Amino acid sequence: MTQKEKDQDTISPRPFWTGTISIGLVNIPVKLATMIHDQAVSFRLLHRRDNHPIHYVRMCEHDNEIVAWEDVVRGYEVGKDEYVIFEKDELDALKPESDRKIRLDKFVYSLSVDPAYFRKSYILLPDGNSDPYSLLLHAFQGSGRAGVGRITLRTKEYPALVREYRQALVLTTLHYPGEIVDPESIEELLGMPDPGEREIELATRIIEDLSGDFDINEFHDSYRERVEAAVEKKLKGETVKIEQPKAEEVKDLMEALEETLGKMKADQAGR
Repeated sequence: MTQKEKDQDTISPRPFWTGTISIGLVNIPVKLATMIHDQAVSFRLLHRRDNHPIHYVRMCEHDNEIVAWEDVVRGYEVGKDEYVIFEKDELDALKPESDRKIRLDKFVYSLSVDPAYFRKSYILLPDGNSDPYSLLLHAFQGSGRAGVGRITLRTKEYPALVREYRQALVLTTLHYPGEIVDPESIEELLGMPDPGEREIELATRIIEDLSGDFDINEFHDSYRERVEAAVEKKLKGETVKIEQPKAEEVKDLMEALEETLGKMKADQAGR
């Protein structure tokens, strides 16, 4: 690929947060930009009678009046219909250091962090002088480690990881421990029955036969594709046929395992 082609493929994400990464006395000016572009299907809610969009309004529960933004304050509920009121400048004064600084005070192996805690990833960009950014990037490369710190986004402070990803620094916000449901506390998972040895053997063989390397490019959003195809049909005045999924046959567990293995062998022989 020529430099001209590379330049044409280059994008400039719009940062929504600026601050610094702090390691001891070293400060690295950075900007934070969105890394995830959600491509989920989006629908507008319309009035069935005239197909006009439905808007949500800020309605006061007491007098049923629409409230302008300048008349909105934030209240912390302390009891039924009891609130402690905060003005914006009061809340701004309470924001922690992590509102503008990501202080990295520990470095851990990236693989030691349970993916269940991962929330959302963002791209960190150099803000002005790129030398400190480049130094941290090169220090991370090949180390397998990530920096642990905190960041405040909007009105919440998150634990965060800073790591190298494809020649860039990436920040991933994390869930707090109390936000993750412990499977060992779920009643339906307590006292699970022990499967038979033959069942374990067949299930293990299926897993081994289907083993391979992970490739995210093997996946695509089939629901979005079907919606887009249905939109095209409706634009042409065609009727979208509604098909109900067929009910799956309930099989005995051993029978299902054996049939699955048999089908996999037949598929492999036919290749």
